[in-house]
Amino acid sequence: MAEQLKNKLNTAAVHVLGSLIDSVWPDFAMTDFIETALLKLDELELKARADYLARSLHVYLPDDYVDAIAILLQASEYLREEQFSGWEHYLAWPLIDYVALYGIDHLHVSFAALEKLTPLFTGEFAIRFFLLAHFEETYLQMLQWAEHENEHIRRLASEGIRPRLPWAPQLTDLRDDPTPIWPILEKLKGDHSLYVRRSVANNINDISKDHPQMVIDICSEWKQAASQNINWVIRHGLRSLVKQGNADVYPLLGFSQSVDIEQPLLRLSHSRLLLGQALVLDFRLRSKQAQYVVLDYRIRFVGAAGKMTREKVFKWKNIRLAEGEYLQMQKRHTLQKISTRKYYPGIHEVECLLNGQCIARASFELLMP
Repeated sequence: MAEQLKNKLNTAAVHVLGSLIDSVWPDFAMTDFIETALLKLDELELKARADYLARSLHVYLPDDYVDAIAILLQASEYLREEQFSGWEHYLAWPLIDYVALYGIDHLHVSFAALEKLTPLFTGEFAIRFFLLAHFEETYLQMLQWAEHENEHIRRLASEGIRPRLPWAPQLTDLRDDPTPIWPILEKLKGDHSLYVRRSVANNINDISKDHPQMVIDICSEWKQAASQNINWVIRHGLRSLVKQGNADVYPLLGFSQSVDIEQPLLRLSHSRLLLGQALVLDFRLRSKQAQYVVLDYRIRFVGAAGKMTREKVFKWKNIRLAEGEYLQMQKRHTLQKISTRKYYPGIHEVECLLNGQCIARASFELLMP
């Protein structure tokens, strides 16, 4: 079994962190810090552990934030050494949380600290506290970071301002009006670093959930003189709109503007299926023109009340069709117990989607063992 991620900040990590700080600040009460830090550590998940360790550090560091952060930054230099290659990302997280918790009124010192620490881990969670408390000053700093030579810091500019960043406080003002985000993404959309571009795409995907037309309009502008890197960002940034079947998205991705087919047919291998068994989708059509299309399928799941209240789109294949071509494809889908989805007995529906539009459907009854 794979090690739980929370164990990246375990007892051994606490001892290493304590010894690093002790090595640069002899007045550090290392034994007391370790004892305090270990009191509740086992009860907490990963993100809560980072927060708890930051608060535990605060008890034993100087009261003056500027002095305290200077000690932490000096200790963090050791994390750049080769011997910490397996630890460095997570040991830096409590230090970054310290900046967010106690440095909110020391903007320039805190920005400099995040710039130093972010290449070790990431300051995307911490910077949001500054955006919420001091938006203008923080936003100007992030515009500068978007042009930084270090890819980790450039990524911070995009990832930190994502309106729907998981595990982080939501930036509701930017969800309502994402206009300030675009100048940052404009600087980063063609970045040579995939690490940065992936963040830009995730940011666009976030925005698309609240402002689909804005995203389509801006991506259409970018497409006019798009490089390979920008095309990559557009393709990955529009993924939620693709799943939703937004018709305006497909031409942006190089697919046909309109779909022209005949004789679409979907057959299922079972009319009644036991949970744990595989369902085979047999799909057929004839193309009336040369076209490039996206074939996906959607399952509408029965909820606890016996109604189809949930649905999920599953990727199938991108297909180039010639005029008059007859297409037959099969897809095997196993319905089995997983931690992220609960199944209920009843009639489920399967839909075949071509460029997001339902062109054939069939149903089956799911039975519980």
